[in-house]
Amino acid sequence: MDELKARIERMEYHQKLLLSMIQPMNKDFDLLIIKKGLSEREVEDFSLLCKELTDEMEKQKAEKFVYHFPLFKQFTSRLNGKLKPIETIQACLNQKVYPELMKILWLNIK
Repeated sequence: MDELKARIERMEYHQKLLLSMIQPMNKDFDLLIIKKGLSEREVEDFSLLCKELTDEMEKQKAEKFVYHFPLFKQFTSRLNGKLKPIETIQACLNQKVYPELMKILWLNIK
């Protein structure tokens, strides 16, 4: 059993090395998912969060909201603990994942 654990740990280490060697083209969010070790379910939860916030953003736009800080608060409070808001928003902007929402969220960081 110890040999199996050692092999898995070595594979994980080699995966980290390989990730540091490649330069992804506009795949920053995908790379972040791998680096942070998110599961498929955790990524689905992220997508659901973004869909909910996008719907809310559209409602706010229709009501002529100018400040979207409540959206940013919701995003940061519900974001998976493995992810940091700034790096996640930047990665999504670079990869064009929920671009409109991420632009609005980014305005709250500056």
